[in-house]
Amino acid sequence: MKLLSTTATLLVCLAPLSASARSIALFGSSQVPIQLDDATLVPGDNPLEYCTDPASDVIQIESVDLSPNPPLPGQTLIIKAKGTLQKKIEKGAYVLLQVKYGLITLIKQQADLCDQIVNVDLKCPLEEGDMSLTKKVDLPRQIPPGKYSVHADVFTKDDERITCLEAKNIEFKMG
Repeated sequence: MKLLSTTATLLVCLAPLSASARSIALFGSSQVPIQLDDATLVPGDNPLEYCTDPASDVIQIESVDLSPNPPLPGQTLIIKAKGTLQKKIEKGAYVLLQVKYGLITLIKQQADLCDQIVNVDLKCPLEEGDMSLTKKVDLPRQIPPGKYSVHADVFTKDDERITCLEAKNIEFKMG
């Protein structure tokens, strides 16, 4: 299974999360939109939560929207994200990515962020300031049913946290 395209710094971190959606297609057609009611939620129409307090993160995420939510097998998932980088992101930034299917770890790896963001037509360095992106991901028709979770911890080359995001217990049902 290849490491999927990253969605730019999500913008830096949604990259690994969107990539996981394409590669193992986490969602099914018989479920309701994924959204949580909690202060740790990433703003927008998405299943993302911060895994740490985002106040000191290098990126401040304004919103992340998935369309459709939930994503459907065989359809195109559109990811729209907005945020502000508090400082420049340079070569050497990295993502610690973990994807689980139930209790089974499918992916656990460190990936170079700058190598991944080329998949969303960006390149390092990412300059300080406002960012927005739209990424289309074609989901496969055949998606194994079950519960998935994704955890992505993103750091600068100097090990400063850019952001940490996760999507827990995303269930794909046979439909």
